[in-house]
Amino acid sequence: MYRNDGFRELQRQECLRLLTKVPVGRIVYTRRALPAVLPVNFCLDTDGAVLLRTAAGSELVRAIDGAVVAFEADEVDAATHSGWSVVVTGPATVVTDPAEHERLARTGPRSWAPSPREVFVRIEPELVTGRELVGGHSMYGLDLTS
Repeated sequence: MYRNDGFRELQRQECLRLLTKVPVGRIVYTRRALPAVLPVNFCLDTDGAVLLRTAAGSELVRAIDGAVVAFEADEVDAATHSGWSVVVTGPATVVTDPAEHERLARTGPRSWAPSPREVFVRIEPELVTGRELVGGHSMYGLDLTS
């Protein structure tokens, strides 16, 4: 359903499906009591959790392990004024189970900047929201490009 501002709210399953189409998103977390945003490559686990792979001793791991974070990914076409944005909010935890780590080493995301000691971070999808804009117009004929 389109809202009167021209955006269509996306259902959870549609949001998760869209996340599988892009390789990079942004993690939003707190660093020294201030908001921080970092682009990361990722993939989804079979249950919809967002998976990241990063250096074990990174500042990111220290900041997010055990914290509630937001993860956002999108796809935008500036020429057609269309696109979508999905936000996953939930607790982030470092995967410590050896069997789970081994499984993710085979099936999880590949690091774009490999480090000698890497960990997997799992963001549980407690809240999944998204919206879509198609062609800069809503079904109500509003021109959203001006």
